Amino acid sequence: MTDLPVVIRQMTAGDVQEMLAALESGGFHKSAPLFDRYLCEQNAGDRIVLLAYVDGKFAGYLTVIWNSDYPHFRDAGIPEVNDFNVLPELRRRGVGSRLMDEAERLISERSAYSGIGFGMGADYGPAQRMYVLRGYVPDGNGLMDGPRPVTYGEQITVSHDLAIYMVKKLR
Repeated sequence: MTDLPVVIRQMTAGDVQEMLAALESGGFHKSAPLFDRYLCEQNAGDRIVLLAYVDGKFAGYLTVIWNSDYPHFRDAGIPEVNDFNVLPELRRRGVGSRLMDEAERLISERSAYSGIGFGMGADYGPAQRMYVLRGYVPDGNGLMDGPRPVTYGEQITVSHDLAIYMVKKLR
């Protein structure tokens, strides 16, 4: 793994088309309305969208939701890192770590804790490892299906809503 020179900045409206093209070529299926919503939420102060660039080209992004939809984070005032994606060809080269460094720096200005949730599918495997290596630990609430806990004996469908949530003490 070789760390690349990464520039991190907030998203602007002019970034959306470049992001969509790069993400599509990387196998991600995102939409302009999603990023338009993120921009509106960023402008309202509800979310921040951080972009990573390597050699002037879009490399990945993540968002921070200041008031999480996840009830345990929301009730405890823990901001949530959410929708975190790095282009596949740039993974394990420092891009994701730099995005997380900046997200945690911004979160630490408002909260002593950072939260993150991740899905159960294999495509989340590299992210799961990264969060643990960065010091995130399970929040103790078990497996969640959207906002509700999964109970023993329950049959569920594996989807992006099936998640484990973790927290990290920042200060």
